[in-house]
Amino acid sequence: MLYYTLKFCISALIIVLISEIAKRHSVFAALMAALPLTSLLAMIWMHFDGVESTQIAMLSGQIFWLVLPSLLFFILFPVLIKQGFGFWLSLGLSVTATVTGYLLLLPLLRRLGVQL
Repeated sequence: MLYYTLKFCISALIIVLISEIAKRHSVFAALMAALPLTSLLAMIWMHFDGVESTQIAMLSGQIFWLVLPSLLFFILFPVLIKQGFGFWLSLGLSVTATVTGYLLLLPLLRRLGVQL
C-alpha cells in the first residue's frame, strides 16, 4: 500500500508543480507538460513492478501512434479560444475532435497492420 501511495504522490506532485509554474512562466510549464511525463512515469513504474522490457517497449510504440490524434486538441483548442468560443465550449469541441480522431485512427492502423 505504501508503494501505491508513493506512486500517487509523485505523479500528483508533478501535475501540481506544472500547474503552479504555469501561473508564472507559461512557456516553461508548457515545456514541462510537453514532456511525456505520464508515459515516462508509467514506464518507470512498470519497470519497478518487474514488467518485461519488451512489454514496456510495446507500450512506447503504441503511445507514439496514439499521440497523433491528441495533437488535434492542441491545435484546435487555442484557435477556438481566440475565436471567442469560451473555455468550456472550446474544451468540449477540442475533446470531441480528439476522440473522433482516435475513432478514425484505430481502424486505419488495424488496416495498415499496426498492432495496438
